[in-house]
Amino acid sequence: MKQKKREKENFFRKEYKKSFSYIRESKEFIYSIILIFFIFAVIGFLFPAPEGLNGKILEFIKEIIKKTDGLSGLELIQFIFLNNLESSFFGMIGGLFFGIFPVAVSAVNGYVLGFVSSIVVAETGFHSLWTLFPHGIFELPAIFISLGLGVRLGSFVFQKKKLKSFNNYFWNSLRVFIFVIIPLLIIAAIIEGTLIALFSA
Repeated sequence: MKQKKREKENFFRKEYKKSFSYIRESKEFIYSIILIFFIFAVIGFLFPAPEGLNGKILEFIKEIIKKTDGLSGLELIQFIFLNNLESSFFGMIGGLFFGIFPVAVSAVNGYVLGFVSSIVVAETGFHSLWTLFPHGIFELPAIFISLGLGVRLGSFVFQKKKLKSFNNYFWNSLRVFIFVIIPLLIIAAIIEGTLIALFSA
């Protein structure tokens, strides 16, 4: 029994070690995604969106609010987790196409965050932005990592040994997704879902 427990602990220790090692190896790609995100967040905050785009963003936000309206705390946590899980996974896998998709996702999400923040600040002041901070402590790192790994995944086409590089990038990315990104998204969903339920009660 003790031997099995030890083997299980060693397995998780090894997998986490490999996961964080791969994240460190991919830091340039992750930093690039973070930079793109914040550049577009600043653009979204400082410059008003074109009227048509403005309406679409607000409509998208209203649709999300409508979907979550009336959900219990547990249902809200589940909704947030599954939504972020889907976005992170497809953001990563979408990197297969030369890494273009995760870059686009980072830019769009950054712009929407900047745009929404500008509306919040205009209505309630800069101090209100601090209420958004707990939501992103775990969620944003998970999304940045998944998108950064997506860009690296797409870079296999530029390597000499394409098939070997693809296998290496794909399986390492999947390992990170399972052992790092999913736990971060679970924590993020619990925090965000609990805060929303408390403030809306």
